[in-house]
Amino acid sequence: MNKYELAVVISAKIEDDERAAAFEKVQRIITKHGGTITNVDEWGKKRLAYEVQKMREAFYYFIQFEGEATVPAEIESRIRLMENVVRYLVVRQDEK
Repeated sequence: MNKYELAVVISAKIEDDERAAAFEKVQRIITKHGGTITNVDEWGKKRLAYEVQKMREAFYYFIQFEGEATVPAEIESRIRLMENVVRYLVVRQDEK
C-alpha cells in the first residue's frame, strides 16, 4: 500500500450543506475505490493565489490516505467531474 495526499479546493460560492456534501462525496470516492483514509485536515476558507472561475476564495481540504497504485487515477477521474471542486491534486508521499 502506498501513502497519498489529496488536496481539494471547493467553491466558496455554494451553501455550507452543499460544500459538506461535496466533501463527503470525495471521501466516499476514496473508500469506494479501495483507499483507506488515515487523516483529514480542513483548512477552511482561504484566499486563492489567483482568481479561478471568478472566485477569490475557496475552502481547502487535505486528505491523507493509503491505497494501491491504481487508486489515485480512479479518484482523479471521478473528482474531475464534480462541479463544486475548483482544483484537486493527488501526490504520493515518500516513505520515511
